[in-house]
Amino acid sequence: MADSAWDPSLAVVTPVSTATPRHAGLVRATHWITALCFFALLLSGVEILISHPRFYWGETGNSNMPALFQIPIPASRGHVKTGYNYVLPDQNGWSRSLHFQSAWFLVISGLLYFAYGIFSGHFRKNLVPANRQSFSTVLKNHLRFKPSADDDTSYNVLQRIAYSSVVFVFFPFMIWTGLAMSPAIASAFPSIVTLLGGQQSARTLHFFDSVLLVGFVLVHVLIVALAGFGPRMRAMITGRAAAPKETA
Repeated sequence: MADSAWDPSLAVVTPVSTATPRHAGLVRATHWITALCFFALLLSGVEILISHPRFYWGETGNSNMPALFQIPIPASRGHVKTGYNYVLPDQNGWSRSLHFQSAWFLVISGLLYFAYGIFSGHFRKNLVPANRQSFSTVLKNHLRFKPSADDDTSYNVLQRIAYSSVVFVFFPFMIWTGLAMSPAIASAFPSIVTLLGGQQSARTLHFFDSVLLVGFVLVHVLIVALAGFGPRMRAMITGRAAAPKETA
């Protein structure tokens, strides 16, 4: 019987998929805390808005003054002029309490994330836009709702810009305008209100910033769903993403 040599080219190799590190533990924890706080802030913020769905500019504003603009919904207070012939149930008590408590949890979570991002290099590694990535290509993919497979293991340039804007601009501005509406904070640090143009101006800017953040969250969830909801949720829960499959 003749000896036969083994030919490795004829061997069948099963594709192997391994999990690679994706999100650090503190990033995942602060992400989910922020998500819960944002949902609570949105829910309670809508209830607060219903109590007075009119916006002004300057230091003062009330239902006897002309509004800068108003949301076309009924109010939960009879003296607010909305053009509707009925008043909604007043939920202003619990909604304000939940809003303030959620806001402070969000601030603490944000400070932890910010400290981690600086000292661990997370911001430099994951949020600074990379020159090697083509912004136009990534933008076209997102406009067609077809994220690249490379997004599984790293943020693309569009994600980096969006996340950096949220982390360094929109959320800090949300906190600033929120604090400016507090009478206690305004008395202790009047300059933070003056720079915004007054407490009513802070409330108006707070509303617009909220709208931008809601828009970001909706687009974020949509892209995650289209790009692979299960793997991305798993990565944000376990911290590991499936590496691309390799064949020999």
